[in-house]
Amino acid sequence: MCAAPFGRGSLFSRTQELELKTSMLIAVGALASSFSFGAFAAADTYQLDPTHTYPSFEADHFGGLSVWRGKFTKSSGTVTLDRAAKTGTVDVTVDPASIETGNGKLDEHLKSNEFFDVAKYPSATYKGTDIKFDGDKPVEVIGNLTMHGVTKPLNLKIDSFKCMPHPMLKREVCGVEASAHFSRADYGMDFGTKYGFSMDTKLHIQSEGIKQ
Repeated sequence: MCAAPFGRGSLFSRTQELELKTSMLIAVGALASSFSFGAFAAADTYQLDPTHTYPSFEADHFGGLSVWRGKFTKSSGTVTLDRAAKTGTVDVTVDPASIETGNGKLDEHLKSNEFFDVAKYPSATYKGTDIKFDGDKPVEVIGNLTMHGVTKPLNLKIDSFKCMPHPMLKREVCGVEASAHFSRADYGMDFGTKYGFSMDTKLHIQSEGIKQ
């Protein structure tokens, strides 16, 4: 007959019995914590609100004579934020044919094959593969911009970020202002170089995302 593992006549001393029970409780607690933490740490997904999301740009006109500004009125995408792991992703698609500068002739020129060539390249995309945090706030997106058939690394600086319960939607909404600089010549759009146009272009993004 085998001796009982615990209690009177057990194979373990009282001290060993307490140590074993304590170890078992710690193991069970750690396992339970891992499950609860995993649920807590799940990434949040935000759908970009197209009525509050407008990528815009600033571009040189004749080497400093003036600055042209415009925006794209049609875009869509999602953002994921894993606040516990301090990372995330961005996936945005922009319709370059939705460009608006306030000048109809310029808009048509920008849609032509000398610039965006919207007939051949009907979309531009940004894929953010990582989001850098400073404390509990995201400060930079690491990713790639694909435009005019060319993909190049482009990181976005997050200038402001705020989340709040939306009083009308009754859901959490996050707003962001982000910016970056790039050379449009890197994307095959070098029209104006012979006239002294600077290729440096400032990208600015205002966006709001609705938590799903």
